[in-house]
Amino acid sequence: MTPVTVRVPAKVNLQLSVGPLRDDGYHDLVTVFHAVSLYDEVTVRPADRTSVQVTGRDAVSVPAGRANLAARAARALAASLRRRGRSAVQIEIRKRIPVAAGLAGGSADAAATLVACNDLWGAGLSPAELRDVAAGVGSDVPFALLGGTAVGQGRGERLTAALAAGTYHWVLAFAAAGLSTPEVYATCDRLRTARGGTEDGADRTGPVLSTELMAALRSGDPAAVGPLLSNDLQPAAFSLRPDLRRALAAGRELGALGAIVSGSGPTCAFLAASAGHARELAVSLTGAGVCRGVVRVKGPAGGAAVVAANPETR
Repeated sequence: MTPVTVRVPAKVNLQLSVGPLRDDGYHDLVTVFHAVSLYDEVTVRPADRTSVQVTGRDAVSVPAGRANLAARAARALAASLRRRGRSAVQIEIRKRIPVAAGLAGGSADAAATLVACNDLWGAGLSPAELRDVAAGVGSDVPFALLGGTAVGQGRGERLTAALAAGTYHWVLAFAAAGLSTPEVYATCDRLRTARGGTEDGADRTGPVLSTELMAALRSGDPAAVGPLLSNDLQPAAFSLRPDLRRALAAGRELGALGAIVSGSGPTCAFLAASAGHARELAVSLTGAGVCRGVVRVKGPAGGAAVVAANPETR
């Protein structure tokens, strides 16, 4: 079989509203996912046993072996196909998406592995069928398959494509070290308990989609979208990493239309008015010394897709 390579985007959350802790240990969410043009590439080829090799950004921080989310995705797809034998694969991940950064890099790699194995094995699963498998692998994995802009509910795995117009230019500012998603959620719960609930009542009535944000996205006007970015996990990220307040404040002072911690953090996402504005903002943020590095991206980007059947001949 010829190796298959898939490119898959990172995501930012334009809205992340978090409900109370459920009995199963998860939280009900309403989130607006937005895929951006920062990509990992995953190549899958047949092997005698499943293994994971990681190169690129933060490669040493990515777990190898059966604990890797991409390896779990390959096993989940094989199980759904009732595929016995010939299901072992070598998974090569080339990373540009930082690890533990609130950008769903691990989920992206799992989604890419599902697409690659579906192609490699000639399984012929539809996008909807792949998303069903993805939902069992991780909450953000289905969106990495879909891409674009979408509303996520439940744990984030129930998706509805959003009516979003235009192209949005972003500067992503990376922190010196990552944050643990479970730790951020636990801190969010602790902070809410300490103050007896949330200011918006989300833990009593459940998270609610922002109709104002959805209208702004339909307009395609970044100036309308910027002030409406929201993230219920942001106070928890600030509690764990107080330096993030300074980074967001710097971006706003430098002219960002909107500034938000992406997902569970610690990456800060700054919305720019245009590609030129994003270039200026990236230079200024770098000079301000509030992050370890920046990258300019745009969205919405497409979801995980095959880019080459034989990466050795690209």
